[in-house]
Amino acid sequence: MRLAVLASHEGTTLQAVINACADNIVPAEIGLVMSNNSKAGAIRRAADADIETLHISGKTHPGDDERDRAMLHALQQAEIDWVLLLGYMKKLGPETLSAFNGRILNTHPSLLPKFGGLGYFGRKVHEAVLDAGETESGATVHLVDTEYDTGPVLSQVKVPVRTRDTVEDLENRVKSAEQKLLVQTLIEIAAQRQVSNY
Repeated sequence: MRLAVLASHEGTTLQAVINACADNIVPAEIGLVMSNNSKAGAIRRAADADIETLHISGKTHPGDDERDRAMLHALQQAEIDWVLLLGYMKKLGPETLSAFNGRILNTHPSLLPKFGGLGYFGRKVHEAVLDAGETESGATVHLVDTEYDTGPVLSQVKVPVRTRDTVEDLENRVKSAEQKLLVQTLIEIAAQRQVSNY
């Protein structure tokens, strides 16, 4: 199973997938890492692991349609089976969404549908959870559709919110759970794929 990862920032969840593939916990390989940020830590992490990288943004492809086509072409050339959005801060274009329909995953640091949608990303999610006085939060892996955080949920994990939690405390606890959830979800997808190939 060949994976592509799209990430905009540091790539800590990407690193968890790199490690899981390298240790044969997930029977897959990452064929491509793409970012809209040429200085993203995700690009550095991929390069360190000898994974092909690509920067596609408004600087490289000024038009939305042009970016969409470039991304789709790169994914097809790399013979990608599944696309993972791991902290990717842009919407995918219609051609890419159509070509990989049902094969694009996103991770989100809350129990969707709570605290999801436009504007809910990174620490903003955890701030909102704490401000709302929630007693639990968590992480979600879902299929991607045309809107932010609205696709079908594949898996979730609950994480307790503790009385004295800071935003950083909650973020770290959720991030750890999110990475484990993603790895487990990829294991299950690979197993289903193997069964369907028989």
